[in-house]
Amino acid sequence: MNKRICIVAGARPNFIKVAPLVRAIKKSEQVDYTLVYAGREDDPTLEPTLFEDLQMPRPDIYLGVDSTGLNEITSRVMGEFDRFLDTHPVDVVIVVDDLASTMAAAIVTKKRGIRLAHLVAGTRSFDINMPKEINRLVIDALSDYLFTAGVRSTGVAKREQSESSNTYMVGNILMDSLRFNHSRLVRPAFIDNDKPYIVLTINRRALLSDANHLYQMMDAILDSVKDIAVIAPLREEARKLLERYSDKIQIVSSLRYLEFGWLGVHALGVITDSGNVAEEATFNGVPCITLNNYTEHQETVSVGSNVLVGEDPIKLAEEVRRMVSGDWKKCALPDRWDGRTSERIVQILIA
Repeated sequence: MNKRICIVAGARPNFIKVAPLVRAIKKSEQVDYTLVYAGREDDPTLEPTLFEDLQMPRPDIYLGVDSTGLNEITSRVMGEFDRFLDTHPVDVVIVVDDLASTMAAAIVTKKRGIRLAHLVAGTRSFDINMPKEINRLVIDALSDYLFTAGVRSTGVAKREQSESSNTYMVGNILMDSLRFNHSRLVRPAFIDNDKPYIVLTINRRALLSDANHLYQMMDAILDSVKDIAVIAPLREEARKLLERYSDKIQIVSSLRYLEFGWLGVHALGVITDSGNVAEEATFNGVPCITLNNYTEHQETVSVGSNVLVGEDPIKLAEEVRRMVSGDWKKCALPDRWDGRTSERIVQILIA
């Protein structure tokens, strides 16, 4: 009998990590799977091109949870996922990352005695005041399979794992999507020349909540880029805050996955507050500045192309000047960031 696997995605970024796993499962003749999404079928963050770009099917099941309150999300996903499992027996549930919905599905899974796998386990900020840090601790503590992306997260997971759990360093599954889609990337229509540019993304709530400090950081960037263009694909809140710079920054609407991928591959550099974007920059060998004091994957800094500047405008300006002058550090791909993570995961699950 085939092993029955349920994959739970809690938000749009999860699908980029789930897509290669679905492809690897489909190649196996020993696994049946169900893809569950915690949100609604008409979720506006799931743009129509997303599943086409990722070459993956849409979810089989939508739990329909659309709250923004973390505790309400947790309780509602627990209830809906529990009802789903009443009629869908599974052998293993795979949860992704560190969202409230991820933790909710993990708790329900273990209460039912079902084996739990955590994709991207062992990541820590070591700041217990961050809600996601609590989610990570709970999910990892409950998981039977801890799938980690690198040496540091593997060390954390092994230190904390229970007697019944096992840690596997499988690599960064985000690289699987990048490797698979590299030849399919789409040049955005607004790129009409081959002049160098820097990509800027901002989404972290801590940055957006302090407009004056954010403006100091934007001024530091613009004072340091010289004549290099800055292209900023922004969502609504960040877009409104940065409209005052529209004569100096090319602000564009959020891009489809393949277009944003093209933009990242061909950039002179990337400035971001997103861990995923920094990881992609390391895979692409593109200089990256992260507007945060920590990264979930230290390998992007110790081995890859990433530099952390926190929220310090002075340090940010220094690194931007290095970026545009070509004076960047040597970088390489971290161990097992080779685009074959999903294959390793499936082999472990069917063993």
